[in-house]
Amino acid sequence: MTPTTGTFTLPARVLHWLMAILIVAMLFIGVGMVASVSARHEWLLAIHKPLGIAILILAIVRLAVRLRHPPPPLPADLPALQKLAALASHWLLYALMLAMPLIGWAMLSAGGYPVMLGSSLRLPPIFPVSPVAFAVLRHLHGWFAMLLFLTFLAHMGAALYHGLIRRDGVLSSMIRGRRKTAPASIGYSGEPAENAHAADAGSNGPDAAERIE
Repeated sequence: MTPTTGTFTLPARVLHWLMAILIVAMLFIGVGMVASVSARHEWLLAIHKPLGIAILILAIVRLAVRLRHPPPPLPADLPALQKLAALASHWLLYALMLAMPLIGWAMLSAGGYPVMLGSSLRLPPIFPVSPVAFAVLRHLHGWFAMLLFLTFLAHMGAALYHGLIRRDGVLSSMIRGRRKTAPASIGYSGEPAENAHAADAGSNGPDAAERIE
């Protein structure tokens, strides 16, 4: 594990935004599958399966990147409760991103349905055929999908809070990879305060004494 820095690495940022797009697409596709009984259902299902496996693989990669390159710390002035909520929501998102595809895969396996990632690529079953297990996993998949949706909304709301209200650089660090720092205070001469103080200190030194003499 590398030391924590004040920036997100490029792989972390790419994975973050790529997975955000995939998760939004997956949620809308899932809603469309539930609401549709037309021929579009099979078409959406054919997209839903490989998309879920892609999210599972990317979640594993993203977790490895996070453990290898820890994210930058939150602002020091952020209340402890908000820091705890941010940490809990992040790990909940990771858990859901890993659990949702696996539960869907197990659900299809329990129902005896093939998990096809295309016309020829078929994944092996990971759960024995069981109508009872299929029903339980189907409900669990739906509940976890709702929890993922709510967690995603909370995460997006927190990002907007940091970017538009606090303006503490948390959102910009995930967009640009660099967190904005507060500008240095400006002295009366137009220079940073520390430079102005240094100049003042110099003006009171031996040279000033010579000028007085």
